[in-house]
Amino acid sequence: MEASREHREGVGNIRIAFFLNLGFTLAEIVGGFLTNSLAILSDAIHDLGDSLTLGLSWYLERRSRQAGSERFSYGLGRLSLLAALVSGVTIIVGSLFVLSEAVPRLLRPVHSDAGGMIVFALIGIAVNGAAALRVRRGKSMTERVISWHFIEDVLGWVAVLAAGVIIHFRDIHVVDPALAILIVLYVLSNVIRNLKKTFAMFLQSIP
Repeated sequence: MEASREHREGVGNIRIAFFLNLGFTLAEIVGGFLTNSLAILSDAIHDLGDSLTLGLSWYLERRSRQAGSERFSYGLGRLSLLAALVSGVTIIVGSLFVLSEAVPRLLRPVHSDAGGMIVFALIGIAVNGAAALRVRRGKSMTERVISWHFIEDVLGWVAVLAAGVIIHFRDIHVVDPALAILIVLYVLSNVIRNLKKTFAMFLQSIP
């Protein structure tokens, strides 16, 4: 009974984290265009990948207590591999778009709305921080892993906040595309490493 209650709480925590992350990701995409900030857009792509992962984690946590069926005798465990593949490809496409916009801006910096960046960064720190605290209270390993993703997002928004402050006080607009490129390269390095593992598992390679 206690284990069942903890499982329901875990599923509830992941569900709340998913909707928080997805809602804010959509706001980020709009905000990135409104503030003309590639740093915000690059972080939105990162959060989009996290939203896909959270949605899958929510679904799998709900199905984890169900036995295999006649059609899927081994269960739906490999669904996570398919979701990881879709998430990875989505992030790569979005990251390439950001890079195509950021590199030219290094040579010809474009004005970004520093005030808007600061506001979005503060909201991002608050939303991701709240989600991290919510999930971190859970007992499952899935919740603990997700909490670290949110903490990582908080650090990313701290970097966006610093960039907004620099642009506001020093008017150095090259900071925005430079930060966007750093975020994209970091995200791509993680995605490509995870995709290699995913492909290996899809092909059922020897561990």
